[in-house]
Amino acid sequence: MNDGPRLPGVDTVDEDDRIVLHVDADCFYASCERLKEPELEGEPVVVGMGYEEGETVGAVATASYEAREFGVESAQAISTALEKLPRRAALEDGFDSSSDANADADADSDSSPESSSTATENLERSETGYYRPVDMEYYESVAADVREILHDCADVVREVSIDEAYLDVTERTAWEVADGFARHVKGRIEREVGVTVSIGVAPTMSAAKIASDFDKPDGLTVVRPGEVESFLAPLEVELLHGVGPVTARELRGMGLETAGEVAAADPGPLEDRFGERGRELYDRARGEDDRRVEPRGEPKSFSRESAFAEAVEEPDPKYERIETLAAAVADRATREGALYRTVGVKAVLPPFEVNTREQSLSGPVDDPALVERIAADLFTEFETEPVRKLGVRVANLEFTGADQAQLDGWDGSDRGDSTDSVAGNSPSDSAGTSDVEHKNDGAENGLDDGSATSSERERLPVGQTSLTDFRSD
Repeated sequence: MNDGPRLPGVDTVDEDDRIVLHVDADCFYASCERLKEPELEGEPVVVGMGYEEGETVGAVATASYEAREFGVESAQAISTALEKLPRRAALEDGFDSSSDANADADADSDSSPESSSTATENLERSETGYYRPVDMEYYESVAADVREILHDCADVVREVSIDEAYLDVTERTAWEVADGFARHVKGRIEREVGVTVSIGVAPTMSAAKIASDFDKPDGLTVVRPGEVESFLAPLEVELLHGVGPVTARELRGMGLETAGEVAAADPGPLEDRFGERGRELYDRARGEDDRRVEPRGEPKSFSRESAFAEAVEEPDPKYERIETLAAAVADRATREGALYRTVGVKAVLPPFEVNTREQSLSGPVDDPALVERIAADLFTEFETEPVRKLGVRVANLEFTGADQAQLDGWDGSDRGDSTDSVAGNSPSDSAGTSDVEHKNDGAENGLDDGSATSSERERLPVGQTSLTDFRSD
């Protein structure tokens, strides 16, 4: 079925009243696991990167809303997640529940096996959850089904990540019936694929993205032309697209608590404090965003960034984060069929000192272990410094013909917690980084060019992070 051109009987809209949909899948990886195992519906589900069934290593890629009620968050260590939400080991298929229980016990170094066993026995079923390793091949197949529907419903689609996209449907519908058109898109995805999405409809990309987060999960929020600034005005600054905890603290330090206050402020001090980002913040708070939905060009780099809630001085947590980011970046490059000639790291020191280091290779490679080793070596000079945010990237890409999904780029600004970036060459690339999944865990989300990550993203409500993108959902 092709949804065809503009609906009959509606007028052509003005250029300033374009109809943009931001489609964001709800806890996508967990939703995919529920497609495979319907009995997981309504249960706490945690999907782990680098996690194997029965083990305690790895990081949380996606936490369902039910799991987040227990304090499980994106980018969290699996061992930490297990402390908050133990495995429902005895009910999980595919491995020995007794060995799984032992793994849980071993994770608690301060408890004896006997005390851990007793604690497990005392747990109620409702206090446990299901843990699953990432199954990227399956997630990609589900995402392909969603993409087919999106391209069928819109003339222009900008794929942000495996679970997120912008649609320009100006030539397909009109503002009078835009909510019905969005419901049609939501209904097709749920009916034909089996996953739910939240959609924001607005005349600008940034407003559509905020709107899609406004009523999660399975939500729909429509912001009509002329309503954008009033829609944004009461929102706390954290909910502005591109603002995370670090930027929010800076804005509050300037006496700006809401988007409306940012919009009414003198843009000069904002530009003095944040540079070009300051002006962009000001414009976005006023509902001004002249970007158009355009397909992305071939990416020039992949990057992942992750912010700590507070500056960290101890070396071990920093190297562990570097290892996680390096593995995620290398995994993304492998899945996209990309070889790389450059490996780089980024370290942001308080209050806002951005440092980048990179190393060029003799030829293009696909070598995750090498990425991890080089990233750790490059970071060595900062290991004793207090670090607020870390990032790893691979650049100078060569593709082997794999289909690519693009996100945003790598630059020297305070971009975002646990974001997965792809620097591209589209004319709309104004940034140089998450699912995930919106972002929590001290996320600081940079202003993006419309390919933005959630993630990410400390936004309300919280939700998923994906492997491609540690961002909230």
